[in-house]
Amino acid sequence: MKKKHDIGLITKMIIGITIGVILGLVVSEKAMMVILTIKEILGSLVFFSVPLVIFGFITPAITSLKNNASKMLGTMALMCYLSAVGAATMSAIAGYIIIPHFNIASQAAELQKLPEVVFQLKIDPIMPVMTALVLAIFTGVSVIWTKAEMVDKLLNEIQKMVLAIVTRIIVPILPVFIAATFSELAYTGSLTKQLPVFLKVIIIVLIGHFIWLTLLYTIAGVVSKKNPLEVAKHYLPAYLTAVGTMSSAATLPVALKCAHKSKVLIPEVVDFAIPLGATTHLCGSVLTETFFCFTISKMLYGTLPSVGTVILFILLFGIFAIGAPGVPGGTVMASLAIVTGVLGFDASGVGLLIAIFALQDSFGTACNVTGDGALALMLRGMFYDQNGNPK
Repeated sequence: MKKKHDIGLITKMIIGITIGVILGLVVSEKAMMVILTIKEILGSLVFFSVPLVIFGFITPAITSLKNNASKMLGTMALMCYLSAVGAATMSAIAGYIIIPHFNIASQAAELQKLPEVVFQLKIDPIMPVMTALVLAIFTGVSVIWTKAEMVDKLLNEIQKMVLAIVTRIIVPILPVFIAATFSELAYTGSLTKQLPVFLKVIIIVLIGHFIWLTLLYTIAGVVSKKNPLEVAKHYLPAYLTAVGTMSSAATLPVALKCAHKSKVLIPEVVDFAIPLGATTHLCGSVLTETFFCFTISKMLYGTLPSVGTVILFILLFGIFAIGAPGVPGGTVMASLAIVTGVLGFDASGVGLLIAIFALQDSFGTACNVTGDGALALMLRGMFYDQNGNPK
C-alpha cells in the first residue's frame, strides 16, 4: 500500500530526468565520470535482476493454469496473448512506416565524447536471459505435469521474494539510474537534438492506444453480437483511475464496478475476466514499448531492427507480457530479456526505454484496463447464448 507521503514513481522519474538533464548540461568532465560510474553500478543491479524476474514471475504464471483448468481460462489466456501480439504487430508496422520520416538519423559523430568511468563493479546475472526464459517454461509445465504441489508452493514464495526485490531495490534505484542516463544523453548532446522526437512519439502512441481499443471492442461486438458501446461507455472512471494509479491492480475495484454496470456482460464472466485481465492483458503497454523500441533503435543505433528480429521479439513479448509483474514499469522489466537478447539494446538503450516508458506508463495501463472489458464481452459471446445462458 502506498504511503501518504510517497510522491509516486512517475513523479520521481520526472524529477530524476529533470535533475539528470540539468547535470548533464552543466557538470564538468570529472563530475560526469562519477555520474557514469553510478550509472554503471545501478545498471549492473538492474540487469542482474532480469533473470530473477523472468523465473520468479513467468513460472508461477504457468503453474497457476492448473488451479482453474477450464476452457474459459485457456481462452482468456489465448486472447490476452493474441491481443498483445496484435498490438505489438500494429505498433511495429507503424514504426516501419512512420519512424523513417523522423529526423533521428544517428548523429554519433557530432556528439561530445564521454569520459571514462572512475571504476567498474561488474555484477553478472546468475544466468543468461534466454536461459532463464527456457528454464521458467520447462519448470512451469513440469510442475503441472507431475502435480508437484510442494514445488508449486515454493514457486509462489519465490515470486513474493522477487517481487520484494523489485519493489524494494530495483524500483527505488530506477529514478537515479534514469537521472544518470539522461545526464549522459544531455552531456553528449543527443537529448537536446532528439527532444522533439520524444513528444511526437508519445502522441503517436496515445493515438495507437485508442485505435487498438476500437479494434478490440469491434471484434467483441461481432463475437458477442452485442453492442460494444454498452461496455465501453462505462469505462471512463476506470480509465481515469488507471491514469492516476498507474496500476491495473489498484484500478481493479473501479474496473469491476464499471464492468458490472454493463447490461450485456454476464456477472460471473465479469468476476472472472476482469481480475484475470488485470494481470495478464497488457496490450497498451506492449504497443507502447514496441514503438519506443523502434524509436530508440533508430536514435541510438542508427537503424530499425530487421523484420525477422521483430517477429521473434513480438512472439516472445506476448509471453513475457502475460507473466509481467504487476508493478509500475513491470512490462519493461519483464521484457528486458528480449530487449537485450533479441533487439540487442545496451545499458543506454535500456535506460532510455525505461525512462520514456515511465513517462506515459499511466496511459498504457489505462489502455490495458479498458481493453479487459472487450475481452470479457468476447468471453460472453463464446460461452453464453444471447439470453445469457451457458452454451
